[in-house]
Amino acid sequence: MKQTVFWRIGFFLLGIVILALGVTLTIRGQSFGVGSWDVLHIGLFKTVGLTIGSWSIILGIGILVFIGLFTKSLPKLGTWVDMVLTGVFIDVFNWLLPVATTTAMQLVAFVLGLVAIGFGAGMYIAADLGVGPRDALMMLLTDYTPLSVSTARTIMEVSVALVGVLLGGPLGIGTVIMAFGLGPIVQWALKFNERLFERITGQPALQKKGVA
Repeated sequence: MKQTVFWRIGFFLLGIVILALGVTLTIRGQSFGVGSWDVLHIGLFKTVGLTIGSWSIILGIGILVFIGLFTKSLPKLGTWVDMVLTGVFIDVFNWLLPVATTTAMQLVAFVLGLVAIGFGAGMYIAADLGVGPRDALMMLLTDYTPLSVSTARTIMEVSVALVGVLLGGPLGIGTVIMAFGLGPIVQWALKFNERLFERITGQPALQKKGVA
């Protein structure tokens, strides 16, 4: 049992770090466009101030309040931890990673970021310790509607990107690619990490159905 808990925590924390790194990489390649949520975060950053990571946390709190009211239940502790750590690591990586000065470097950063976001999300969801607010909203849609993970994610990405553009966030072909391509990556990564977790621990990854 202790070993299983250890691996859950490991999958959870490593997934968050990989996701935050992916977000920052796409920001470094933002001439191609960033992810939908980051269009919104950057738009708020430009309009109001604070940091991109701070807006990630603030919007996350709003999403969790909505989910809590809808489901009449409190999100898992891991969901709150995920929300805070993701925002913090985004700002840390944004400070650590060098600026991509050429088009080729920005393209590489964007592609690596896209894959990292999808894989990181799938990894920490498989840990079943509570997903981040945005993924909790995605899972809420899949639990209460006939939508698949891929379709729910795509609907969210497109809707958020439109709001972000209105606030002055950067939009590019990469934003469109992420809006339609991130869902399938998350879906694949979730199944991959579920199988990996079960192979390592001999226990099922997702023990029960729930959004957060």
